[in-house]
Amino acid sequence: MPQRVLLAGSTGLVGGLVAARLAGDDNIDLVSLIRRGSSAPGRAIDYEDLCETPERVLRPIAAEGVDVAISCLGTTIRTAGSQPAMFRVDHDYVLAVAKGAKALGARKFILVTSAGAGGPGFYLQTKGKIEQAVIGLGFEQVDLIRPGFLIGNRNERRMWEAIGQSIFAALTPVLPGQLSRYGAIPAETVADAIAKRIADVNPDVTIIDNDGLRRLSGSGR
Repeated sequence: MPQRVLLAGSTGLVGGLVAARLAGDDNIDLVSLIRRGSSAPGRAIDYEDLCETPERVLRPIAAEGVDVAISCLGTTIRTAGSQPAMFRVDHDYVLAVAKGAKALGARKFILVTSAGAGGPGFYLQTKGKIEQAVIGLGFEQVDLIRPGFLIGNRNERRMWEAIGQSIFAALTPVLPGQLSRYGAIPAETVADAIAKRIADVNPDVTIIDNDGLRRLSGSGR
């Protein structure tokens, strides 16, 4: 019987790659959530409604239930426009997806956050808070995906991003010790690791950083 997978954030860099990998897998019954008004493929929802009544919004979309939920949702203060707006996406929307998935029977939640989650600064503090909130829901298994600086082609490519990717890619091989977790990693590697992690059974909470993502993907990149 195919695994019933709910994916949030399929229009983003990592989420789009995950969706592409799962769409062609006969062992996966995939439901991708998109924002209402988006032209991307998937099931459109109003995330504000989802925050109010997670199960009510998701049940008609995933009537057969959910086995595994994946969140690749995320934004930046620059894109969102303010810290509260970013928190709404990176924390509140993600938590609503998790609550809805749990109500529909999901045993596993795979959450993409960031290297250094829970550390100093608003961005990392937000990532740490959503990790703890998801863990607190009581899933049998939670995978915390903590990539470093993501390399890949975004829908909206800006010059500063291209420069940043080049710099991080050059520095990554020489970052010492614990700093290596902040280094550059291709979004394809992260997506490959997530796709392979779906079928793994490892109860409890697992943190997967750059090194773990490379091992899972088998790419070594």
